[in-house]
Amino acid sequence: MRDLHLPLNQTQRVRLEAALHELQTLAPAAASAAAVTVADTIPVNHEDNILKGHGTTDQDGEVVATLCGVVERVDKLVYVRTLRARYKPEVGDIIVGRVIEIAPKRWRLEINFSQDAVLMLSSMNLPDGIQRRRTAVDELNMRSIFEENDVVCAEVRGFQHDGSLQLQARSQKYGKLKRGQLLTVPAYLVKRRKQHFHHLEQYDVDLILGCNGFIWVGEHVVVREITNPNEEQEKPSAEVETFTSMETRKHICRLANAVRVLSALGFTLTIELVIQTAEASLSSNVEINDMLGAEFYVQTAEREAKRRADPLGKKGGAR
Repeated sequence: MRDLHLPLNQTQRVRLEAALHELQTLAPAAASAAAVTVADTIPVNHEDNILKGHGTTDQDGEVVATLCGVVERVDKLVYVRTLRARYKPEVGDIIVGRVIEIAPKRWRLEINFSQDAVLMLSSMNLPDGIQRRRTAVDELNMRSIFEENDVVCAEVRGFQHDGSLQLQARSQKYGKLKRGQLLTVPAYLVKRRKQHFHHLEQYDVDLILGCNGFIWVGEHVVVREITNPNEEQEKPSAEVETFTSMETRKHICRLANAVRVLSALGFTLTIELVIQTAEASLSSNVEINDMLGAEFYVQTAEREAKRRADPLGKKGGAR
């Protein structure tokens, strides 16, 4: 909400403040009770020989917080988990990135992290779909696979000795993303879940919630394994004849604006909440460009406050 600057009139401002106040009162009591700011004292039992973890320090015999966040306790370990932090990669994360450089046998990607990520040529599927050793010819044809500014979906494989990320794209669901929009949101709004790839059948749109805060909304792509290498040679000519329909483009823009509104309001992004927001704009006959207006922001905040207040509506939404 700190970056939300809207031309609100007096009525809209009062409604928005009331909705945000209700959302704050509906926050879990346990989380608010354990919240600390910088220099706050964390109550601990020193007789338990506690271990001071991330976000804590020892000052005058007391454990003091050095970050703003929530106090977490795991056995004897006490640490502070920041609520608003930069992306912290973990092995297995699904990320969306943009190619910024083509280096020997690797691509460098921007992934909203302190360092660039590396996707090795040996860590991805080749266009022919055949599993084989990479040759000098493959290295010369790297630009035909990914080039600068291409949007790519991949998985975090591990960390290199210099701290940069190593990615892999060994499945057909990974690779180059086309015909859509790339959105950037704070990484803490995307929680790690079992599923980050979503096919919205009612819109014929794919939604990828990258753990690094990069969100992809694009035309649905059918993932299929290539059994005949000759099929790949026929693919480019087929792509020239196809195009994204105007209806699908409107669905992409509407879903993208739903993500923008929820992100600006600071709501955790879930597939259920994104669909609800898009459907609410349709049911209210709100045009796509009007979704970024002040009134729809206020309506979205009020609708979320009402949903959280309803015990039956708390499932599947943001926290």
